[in-house]
Amino acid sequence: MDVKERMAISRQKPRELVPAERIKHFDEVTAGYDHQNAILEAERCLQCKKPKCREGCPIHNDIPRFIRLLREGKIEEAYWADRETNSMPAICSRVCPHEFQCEGACVRGKKGEPVAIGMLERYLVDWMVANGKNLAKSCALPRDRKVAIIGSGPAGMTVAYHLAHAGFPCTIFESLPVLGGMLSVGIPSYRLPRSIIAAEFESLKNCGVKIVTDTVIGRDKSLQQLKDDGFEAVFIAVGAHASRKLGIEGEELDGVYHGVDYLRKINLGEDMNLGQNVVVVGGGNVAIDCARTALRTGSDKVFILYRRTKAEMPASQAEIHHLEEEGVKIEMLAAPVKIHGENGRLNKIECIRMQLGECDTSGRCRPVKIEGSNFMIDADAIVPAISQDVDLEAINGVELERTRWNTLVVDDLTMQASADWIFSGGDTVLGPQTVAKAVFQAKEAAESMIRFLEGRDLKEGRAVAESA
Repeated sequence: MDVKERMAISRQKPRELVPAERIKHFDEVTAGYDHQNAILEAERCLQCKKPKCREGCPIHNDIPRFIRLLREGKIEEAYWADRETNSMPAICSRVCPHEFQCEGACVRGKKGEPVAIGMLERYLVDWMVANGKNLAKSCALPRDRKVAIIGSGPAGMTVAYHLAHAGFPCTIFESLPVLGGMLSVGIPSYRLPRSIIAAEFESLKNCGVKIVTDTVIGRDKSLQQLKDDGFEAVFIAVGAHASRKLGIEGEELDGVYHGVDYLRKINLGEDMNLGQNVVVVGGGNVAIDCARTALRTGSDKVFILYRRTKAEMPASQAEIHHLEEEGVKIEMLAAPVKIHGENGRLNKIECIRMQLGECDTSGRCRPVKIEGSNFMIDADAIVPAISQDVDLEAINGVELERTRWNTLVVDDLTMQASADWIFSGGDTVLGPQTVAKAVFQAKEAAESMIRFLEGRDLKEGRAVAESA
């Protein structure tokens, strides 16, 4: 097939549950490709000599290679080509914002739509499962030097995967009663089924990884105690679980539920109905998830308040599309300025209209209040979902260098913190970021930890590879 023929193929659409049905439950909305869709989509790839998609992928997956193998019918080989760099393709293929990463860099997208790289990656995993294939490589014989991992999110999972497969016994300490960190308590199951997360941990356990839940490092046990217990290296991956506040009057009233706190309660099984009229503040995926979750838990009228325009929303276009399909409206260029209430509970939200002012070097324009444009909204609940912060309680008792954003300072290449036996990556270093970026940093950290435990130079022969 020549380039002209490839350019003529339209991007294949995955099967999806219809909106009227899917808002009644938390079943996965998007189904994977069937074989015909996958092959047609793979044929759209131009197999660029200098693949921008690989540069756009934070993990630097060899995307053209696994797509080429897929369309040649070598699906199992394609899966393992992807798995060489990505320790959790079933998860990344579902929750990564591909349009801002690999697909956003796809040359094919300059004239039409980019190749659906995420859906092709998911197809490889789905095919392996459907055909009863082994999804993980063989475990290694255990060595006698053990490692502690604080947090079971994507960064912690990745470090455990690489260290366990190198033979180093790992123990993951998780503060929550469930595993997966933000994957489990921050992402609704209609985007990421819990069976997918459970399978990843089952694979880790099969390689000897021990897991301790309901244990808060820094409170129940200190880093120094871990060292005294014989853990020779520690990886800190606590995630960004602290909701950022709006900082406006009335935020202490009943009926105010902050984004990741709300999602955590729902995902841990708490029965919550926010009322009929729900306002969600923010434009990212957490805001979208909060709005769609409120619909699924009984709220009739849900809308999003965002201070910029839809073009500036950091949420993925697929999530925005699903949101609007499900009936959630987006109020653009508006922001809350005060929460009003009676008898300790909110009943109205005072907002103000905004306009876009000067733009920064990235092209992102600053929202500016339009004085005198205040208006009121009746509401039963408001869910601010504007960002998250990292809680570094885990490092209590050990002096580690931090940034002004309260994240850990680490070496850009080795991911080593200011104490040589401590390493970190993911949200703990970057602040709230994508799963793929956490996986990339954790993979680099695992390499460093292996060298550290073996007494080798952490930097020799390595070059910093920028994660997109």
